[in-house]
Amino acid sequence: MSYSDEIKKIRTKSFLSQEAFGRELGVSFSSINRWESEKSKPNLSAMKKLKEFCESHNIDFSELEKQWNEVGKDDR
Repeated sequence: MSYSDEIKKIRTKSFLSQEAFGRELGVSFSSINRWESEKSKPNLSAMKKLKEFCESHNIDFSELEKQWNEVGKDDR
């Protein structure tokens, strides 16, 4: 699974639309959409918000963190 799949999985486990998930994280709907379509990668600040969201909703964050850290490693 990719980081985009993990973000979508977290959002759907919470029964939230992209817009509502964005409000929860303090980011725009378009940010969520770009993350889920792999057009962009969440920055460190967004990852901290995602981690806080996961912790407060008892959702595993480790797989998203792993996939996020793997992005770009193949380019070396």
